[in-house]
Amino acid sequence: MSKIKLGILGAGHLGKIHIKLALELTNEFEVIGFYDPNLEMSNETTARFGIHAFSSLEELIQKCDAIDIVTPTLSHFSTAQFALRNGKHAFIEKPLTKTLEEAKKLIDLTHEAKLKVQVGHVERFNPAFIAAKSEFNQVMFVESHRLAEYNPRGTDVSVVLDLMIHDIDIVLSVVNSNLKRTSASGVAVISDTPDICNARLEFDNGCVANLTASRISLKNMRKSRFFQKDAYITVDFLERKTDIVKIQEPDLTNPFGMIINTGEGKPDRQLVFDKPEIENLNAIKEELRSFAHCIKNGTKPLVSVEDGYNAMQVAEQILEQLNYSNSIFAS
Repeated sequence: MSKIKLGILGAGHLGKIHIKLALELTNEFEVIGFYDPNLEMSNETTARFGIHAFSSLEELIQKCDAIDIVTPTLSHFSTAQFALRNGKHAFIEKPLTKTLEEAKKLIDLTHEAKLKVQVGHVERFNPAFIAAKSEFNQVMFVESHRLAEYNPRGTDVSVVLDLMIHDIDIVLSVVNSNLKRTSASGVAVISDTPDICNARLEFDNGCVANLTASRISLKNMRKSRFFQKDAYITVDFLERKTDIVKIQEPDLTNPFGMIINTGEGKPDRQLVFDKPEIENLNAIKEELRSFAHCIKNGTKPLVSVEDGYNAMQVAEQILEQLNYSNSIFAS
């Protein structure tokens, strides 16, 4: 396969970003066009990008090799199901689907059709997280804050599915253990679903993750701190910065290390600070590039449909603690 014929479903705020970036990936994609039922938005997108607006989802699916689904969560399952049943690979924005039952059906459909489905957990492609990945080794404590100013866009789902699910996916990707217990508290302030939530995830290996997400903050923040034996790693997803502090045996040849006294009768240790260079990458562009490569090379997507399901499963447990599960995940 040379270039993948890509169709994009949805031309809203995020859909336009996907269109722009997919058009830049000229070695990977031939963007054949898009479909959006909103005629005004469709005309605006055609004028801006000069690409074809299809008159229906069916027409778009017929012409493409793969579909990029950037629509409200409620339509993810029906459109992805239609694409898979017509032999098309699918990129699906997070959260994967509205319900766990729908997500499970998509897993089965994906395996049955032997197609590639990638889920848009974009923080996996954040260059600050990529710079830290090689340093994770038996993470035992995580503290994460994802705060955003209020924006009506995205409030069709709770803050757990809108924002916190990013950090749920990150934690599940670095903690190699089964989830044992979940507890959470939260409240709906402006919308009809929780706008702020704090969750505690406890794993079988003893790791604990405290996650806080808010969409009614006065400032934006997307920062996670990871603690493990002899190391502390901070990833700032918003500012795209990574700081690594390691505790090791003293190396007197290192003028930048800080010697610390660990107590009477115990050997001194040394703090070594590292600020890795962060590549200037666009995370959405990189996840689309990764999607193309897994199709061409026949490899598993970095964020698979199973990963999307696992993140949703944890989100459901959190929502159950908030007594919102029935309204959010009802079939």
